[in-house]
Amino acid sequence: MKKYWDLITIIALSLLLDFLIFYYPESLARKALGLAFVLFFPGYVFITALFPKKKELDNLERLALSFGLSIAIVPLIGLGLNYTPWGIRLIPILVSLTVFNAIVGIIAIYRRAKAREPWIPWIDIEKLKEELEWDKASKLDKALTVILIIAIFSSIATLAYVITHPKPGEKFTEFYILGPNGKAADYPTELKVGEEGRVILGIANHEYRNVTYYVEVWLVNLTYDFETNTTHIYNMYLMDRFNVNLPHKPIDIEGNWTPQWETNYTFSIDKPGKWQLWFLLFKDGEPPLPEPINGDYAQTNATQRILDAIDGKILSLKLNIEVRKI
Repeated sequence: MKKYWDLITIIALSLLLDFLIFYYPESLARKALGLAFVLFFPGYVFITALFPKKKELDNLERLALSFGLSIAIVPLIGLGLNYTPWGIRLIPILVSLTVFNAIVGIIAIYRRAKAREPWIPWIDIEKLKEELEWDKASKLDKALTVILIIAIFSSIATLAYVITHPKPGEKFTEFYILGPNGKAADYPTELKVGEEGRVILGIANHEYRNVTYYVEVWLVNLTYDFETNTTHIYNMYLMDRFNVNLPHKPIDIEGNWTPQWETNYTFSIDKPGKWQLWFLLFKDGEPPLPEPINGDYAQTNATQRILDAIDGKILSLKLNIEVRKI
């Protein structure tokens, strides 16, 4: 076993990574191991299987080829998966690379067992100096070698940091309205006075923080003058208001879309005519409301809410509803 410690370790670490991805996907160990899994393991087992003898390659060549071949092998496996029913997704890529590391690793073990003078990696400072021809090198060559080694390790450290600390994606909130059957259709657009309408209101938080959302529901009678490019609000009634606190929900690009928060919202309108039902969404707080005039906010600065919603300054949803007399 000692003769094959490196190959057995790579196979074991590949299986360990599978476990970490499924049970501890956010762990630092998963991120660090995943870096080696993609950038080093495939090339190492492949080059060891091809050249099992000590005299065929020196240590530095094996190290360089391990990184280089990994960068070539992984995209080729991805290209092959692209033409399969599974596609280029996390699980198919993970399984394919794990199987590749295991099979080629076993072949490398077999080839090393049959070799007369097998190459077995072992850290030895004297051998490292011999590889670098340290004793024969000039001061300038030694300095350049040290700078090169520092640059290589710095690049690896920088790459590891970028991968393990990815920049947060775009911050946004999903705010949507569905018909009573859970589809973007069959909205209640024609009602009788006092008749109950029902929709499904949904919110999903992708803001990378906890957010308290405030929802206001407004019944509005307005017209738009295309000649003067102005909106005239004649009536504006507050139908409802509520709030909901939601944690951040990561975007799942692999699986099916699932809602974070939905509610069956019912409403009724007791005034005939053509109305717009506005759903306004505020984050972390809502602007103060003035006192209405006989229950109507049309003559107050609350109308700015609707104007901002029309201009896209506020997250909003709108239903056009015609209410007929009984």
